[in-house]
Formats: sequence, C-alpha cells, structure tokens
Amino acid sequence: MIESSVVETSPVATIDSGDSIINPVTPEPKDNLDEFSQCLTDKGVKFYGTYTCCENQKKLFGDSFKYVVYVECADKDNPQVQTPECEAAGISGYPTWIINDKQYPGEQTLEGLAKLTGCEQ
Repeated sequence: MIESSVVETSPVATIDSGDSIINPVTPEPKDNLDEFSQCLTDKGVKFYGTYTCCENQKKLFGDSFKYVVYVECADKDNPQVQTPECEAAGISGYPTWIINDKQYPGEQTLEGLAKLTGCEQ
C-alpha cells in the first residue's frame, strides 16, 4: 500500500475540478538535468499528471523531462476519466509524485525532490 505524505508544495489540481489553478512555481529549468532526472528514474520515482495540468512542473526539467518516469492519468478518449494505472496507485490529484512508496501531491521544487531522493541536481 502506498502511504501519503504531506509536504509544503504548490496547489494541487483535483481530479473532479474543472477550474484552472495558477501555480506559483516558476519554471526556470537548469541547463542540464539529465543526470538528476535519470537518478530519479533509477530510484523508482514516478510523476503522475495529466496533459491538461502540470506544465510548470514539466518545464522545471527542461529537455531532461524525457528521463523522468511520467504517468499520464487522463484517459485518452475521455480526459475526465482516470486511467486504471493511476486509479490503482490511489492518485487523487495532480501533480503527484511517488517516492519510496509515499505520495507527495502538488508541484515539487527540484531542491525538494533532491532532498526526498538523495539525487544531486
């Protein structure tokens, strides 16, 4: 069972909300986060989101986002329906990170992810 942890983060978009949320995280990607992103993947970290949310979180990684394990939670035919993988993981809002079997909802800073995982930026 995945445990949910609460950390100080930006607002999280809920599954049933049709409202837009303005997130205060400013996407300023560092030059190269390939090794950091690969470290997250090596440690089994997963990032859950939808194509209608989470752009700021994705932009923090710049081109290195391709190395992050991203799980799309919106059904491709009906974006209001959650995919079975996200439902099975107990994802109730976006973005959500799962690190060491714990859920961290909301946008995470690179520094916060580094602290939670031991990966160096």
